[in-house]
Amino acid sequence: MTLTYSAGSLVTARGREWVVLPESAPDMLVLRPLGGSDDDIAAVFPAFEDVRGAEFAPPSAADLGDHRAAGLLRSALRIGFRSGAGPFRSLAGIAVEPRAYQLVPLLMALRQSTVRLLISDDVGIGKTVEAGLIASELLAQGEARGLAVLCSPALAEQWQEELRTKFGLDAELVLASTVSRLERGLDLGQSLFDKYPHVIVSTDFIKSTRHRDDFVKHCPDLVIVDEAHTCVVADDTTSTQNQLRYELLRRVAEDAERHLLLVTATPHSGKESAFRNLLGLVRPELAGTDLDSDRGRRLLAQHFVQRKRADVRQYLTTEDGLGDDSLAERTAFPSDRFFKDETYKLSPAYRALLDDAIAYASERVEAAGSQGKREARIAWWSAIALLRSLVSSPRAAAQTLRTRSAAAAAASAEEADRFGAPLTRDAADSDSLEGMDVAPGAETDDAGARLAELADRAAALEGPEGDLKLKALVKHLKTLLADGYHPIVFCRYIPTAEYVAEHLGGKLGKKTVVRAVTGTLSPQQRIERIEELAEEAGQDPAARRVLVATDCLSEGVNLQHHFDAVVHYDLAWNPTRHDQREGRVDRYGQQRDEVRVITLYGSDNGIDGKVLDVLIKKHRQIKKDLGISVSVPDETSSGVTDAIVEWLLLRGREGEQGTLFETDSFQQSFADLEADWKSAAERETRSRSRFAQRSIHPEEVAREVLAIRDTLGRADEVKDFVRTSLTALEAHLVEAGDGSGDFTAEVSGTSAGLRDALAPVVGAAAVEGARPIPFRTTSAVARGEAALVRTDPVVGAVATHVLNSALDSQADGRRPARRCGVVATRAVDTRTTLLLVRYRFHLTLPSRQGEKQLVAEDARLLAFQGSPKNAVWLPEEQAHALLTAQAADSVDPDHGEHMMTRVLGQLSAVTDHLEQYGDTLSAELHESHRRVRRASDEIVRGLRVTAQKPADVLGVYVYLPAASGEAAV
Repeated sequence: MTLTYSAGSLVTARGREWVVLPESAPDMLVLRPLGGSDDDIAAVFPAFEDVRGAEFAPPSAADLGDHRAAGLLRSALRIGFRSGAGPFRSLAGIAVEPRAYQLVPLLMALRQSTVRLLISDDVGIGKTVEAGLIASELLAQGEARGLAVLCSPALAEQWQEELRTKFGLDAELVLASTVSRLERGLDLGQSLFDKYPHVIVSTDFIKSTRHRDDFVKHCPDLVIVDEAHTCVVADDTTSTQNQLRYELLRRVAEDAERHLLLVTATPHSGKESAFRNLLGLVRPELAGTDLDSDRGRRLLAQHFVQRKRADVRQYLTTEDGLGDDSLAERTAFPSDRFFKDETYKLSPAYRALLDDAIAYASERVEAAGSQGKREARIAWWSAIALLRSLVSSPRAAAQTLRTRSAAAAAASAEEADRFGAPLTRDAADSDSLEGMDVAPGAETDDAGARLAELADRAAALEGPEGDLKLKALVKHLKTLLADGYHPIVFCRYIPTAEYVAEHLGGKLGKKTVVRAVTGTLSPQQRIERIEELAEEAGQDPAARRVLVATDCLSEGVNLQHHFDAVVHYDLAWNPTRHDQREGRVDRYGQQRDEVRVITLYGSDNGIDGKVLDVLIKKHRQIKKDLGISVSVPDETSSGVTDAIVEWLLLRGREGEQGTLFETDSFQQSFADLEADWKSAAERETRSRSRFAQRSIHPEEVAREVLAIRDTLGRADEVKDFVRTSLTALEAHLVEAGDGSGDFTAEVSGTSAGLRDALAPVVGAAAVEGARPIPFRTTSAVARGEAALVRTDPVVGAVATHVLNSALDSQADGRRPARRCGVVATRAVDTRTTLLLVRYRFHLTLPSRQGEKQLVAEDARLLAFQGSPKNAVWLPEEQAHALLTAQAADSVDPDHGEHMMTRVLGQLSAVTDHLEQYGDTLSAELHESHRRVRRASDEIVRGLRVTAQKPADVLGVYVYLPAASGEAAV
């Protein structure tokens, strides 16, 4: 038996039409329902089932629609495409609509035979989406067979959710908590990286010598590294954790055939050697290339993309060198952050406690100085831990005073410094570092008794009367809540976060819900608690929510849908941590135009005010001046904080607070910081101006955006389609009333067919009317909301129902779209016929893994004047214009049916033109694929695109001049 049906041809089986897919064999046909998705693919055995060749049935002249019928049918068809014919194979099937600027990394990637990119766009621009686009495209084209994402364990489940819901990729979590379960299911000698093609791996878990070799040996051919700046080394002071991560990535990158995407918003931490090592992972020669030379700039531009918000807020405009603003795209980032620094003073009892603790710490540091370098460094870090916990909260202070310091286990001064470095750098790379500095070093019995007495005094200060910092927080939170904000309160210590959440309960009003999230919860429990908080507060429109969190939520987590303000309850000594905290809410998808940031600092504790003035305010000013965040250089910032603490401990307190800035130690440290920070800022500015967008020009992006919109539709088309369809289907729409274009839809009164289509994606409560469906004009929506973009599941369900009901003339209920229509309109002056035609293409795409056979679809509008036998074909833009033609007169139904019968009877006369047009589309698609995939001859050699014939005529619409005698009234 031989295969009768070629790929792309139509067959009838099981009572419906199917498209034959290339995976078919003589004894088994692999079929996708016509207009269906890959989820509906089925295998049919011709020896046992009736399979016959089919042609798409022509429309019926008796099934006439109004002037909206053609536009709705076309939109429903395009929204339903999951196998577009364009060069971006994945875009039709993913559940995210990328911004135009997010296509730049994708275009860069497709011009490399082996993809090596450092994606360093600003916080909140969408680096995860950009990496996901590249991954899904490489997998769809067959350029990659498996995917591994390396990230912190706190972000693993968020990556899993993003890949599943937005890109349709199911990835297994490989964490310390899951690996035993996964390994139990392996065959003898099998690696779990062979068993599971897509994995999300904890970098800290896999970097250990026990697991690293297995990962390197069986690593997938596509690797994404999140927060890549934590995986590089700079010099001998680099932490052991970073050294192990770097060694892992170095070995992964050694395979020249492996695709590697490094993702970080802070590629340059102020250390040139670290930046060079990061670049060396992408391409080894970049580590030693002069980046200021023409060759260096050209080489780096192929692998490095870095934009700030100002670069992409308005994109594809005349300022980008384009002729007009028809493709202009505005991305709704919040316009700015509103900063307010608020002070508090210590209560007399708290002041006395701090003074006594400082005196104690000063004595310990001074005494340790005579005992050796190791003891001196341990005492130094213990003193810093003690002081930081004291200015955080009474509970953190009490716990610190009652326990031993982690640094006491240090075997040398250098090891003590490595233990202590996170105290000033606020590292949150690993959950184990959170709150590690809550205890001082080992103490003698006499010292232990003194500490116990201080701890009792600290515990007695809990509550707003003894702790005026907490009292100030309550005041400022009440102001934020009164203005309609939902804030996140960031604390450094777990005990502080728990203490603050506990004492806020009941003090912010009955309608305010307060919850705490710390590193004591697993990443999944953190997300669940946030969702519970949002759901509980969301039951009442007047309710407000407050989240109290540690820095376990300061990196990578998306919180912009539920929160819109940040309160820094504890100052971070590295201002980059403040930027990361604020970036959780100040990002794409934030509904507020202005995000508020309140920084609480003690005006009389000797530490906060100096850190704020010297580090945090300077960091803000640099970002305001340059539009970018520049990391504070680690060594020099540590020198400044050392000087502050040294002065506080050893130079007295009373009346000398203002003398810090005159001390030689501080002056030198501050001068060094100024010089290093200025140098880092200059390097960052130079880097962005020279390399940010040099390899991909806006006009190239515009060309591909136009091609995508021609195939998949524009955003405005989707919005109009959903509104018009739901209204025609008798859903009840309620406008948001804020000018945003958002609305809610209550669908309980619609047809059973629509409710059946919506139920799997919105739930029973929505289709039964208990909960209206919120539709948002932004593509970044919260759970339970629908985005007005073609890839949203709710929009897809509406489109599927409209398309299926149009193709089935026997369908029950209202049918907004019809396959035929006769319209009397002033938009034409002679009889004009509009055809909606679906083309199917057979594509052969060469790749490193061999040729891949695909079947794709496209829908086009073609229009002609006169009869089909004497057709005068119109330009494409005139055909599109007919979709907006309004009916000026009504057409007698009998006359309309007679007219349509006559046109359909002659339609075979245009078959040759439709087939020629299909061949033209094939040639255009072939050139488009070559243009995007032009990395090397091997990627385009063997590329073929063939139109399957005949094309499917889905709709026929006749437009008559309104004053014509043909338009019988």
